[in-house]
Amino acid sequence: MKIKKKYQGVIIPAVIPLTEKFRLDERGVENMFANFHRHGVLPFILGTTGESASLSMSIKADYIKLSGKLKRPGDMLYTGIASNCLEESVELATMSFAHGTDAVVASLPSYYALSERDMKKYFEQLADQCNGPLIIYNIPATTHMSIPLKVIDELSHHPNIVATKDSERSDDRLKEALHLWAARPDFSYFLGWAARSAVALLNGSDGIVPSTGNLLPGIYNDMYNAAHKGDVELVHALQRQSDTFGSLYQKGRSLGESLWALKVLMNEKGLCDTHVMPPLQPQTTQDEELLRQSLHGLIEQEGLIVKNI
Repeated sequence: MKIKKKYQGVIIPAVIPLTEKFRLDERGVENMFANFHRHGVLPFILGTTGESASLSMSIKADYIKLSGKLKRPGDMLYTGIASNCLEESVELATMSFAHGTDAVVASLPSYYALSERDMKKYFEQLADQCNGPLIIYNIPATTHMSIPLKVIDELSHHPNIVATKDSERSDDRLKEALHLWAARPDFSYFLGWAARSAVALLNGSDGIVPSTGNLLPGIYNDMYNAAHKGDVELVHALQRQSDTFGSLYQKGRSLGESLWALKVLMNEKGLCDTHVMPPLQPQTTQDEELLRQSLHGLIEQEGLIVKNI
């Protein structure tokens, strides 16, 4: 029987809706959070999908404060605090907890190559100073370093470190992580590799963190519930749908290009505008039109779950 933990479920790495002048689009945030709430998923702001590395402290502060105001009773709010500056991460953690965040999330600083000892010491320093629940975020695609599982396991016994989110694409690593933590009542494991969401959920992951959930949150809530009911066939059917829609904005694009493409699809759904924060840039008008057309084609194709769109 799956252990019920404090930190679990479907957590969406939310985009940051922006205005043409690169300020926070409050209406877009409201639309997005309402969509999450309708489908029973939880927001994770200021992560990789949220363009956090490109945002000023003032925009981050605006997003943190508005997200806290939009949080509904019983919901959990997760906030990214990653920075190359430890003091800035601690400042963001303090601000986040003051405005309703339930747990903060941090990846490694990404400028210097770090040894295993450096990694462990850094997260201990951050956990000691942030004065609240901390989730360790492993994402080699942006930090260019992989946090060894043994380091995370050692850190998992720190009283403020409550979970890990892993976006490294390794089946062996996923299997080992589930072996380590699926049965740990005091430590949660979230997978941030959408293509393996079904595998993770069916084998004991506490939750998933899929970027496609910005567009299709219902698919992942249904997948999570089906996994808990043991409906393997439905879980895999929903995984195929996740793969199909994820490929629409990710295939053939860099990470940065895919974030713009995701916002185009969200704009077609009426959630937010398409602006991305420099250095990211919009692609061509032709690319945008093709994305919009392809989205409607997929919605109609083979009766994909329109209620989740």
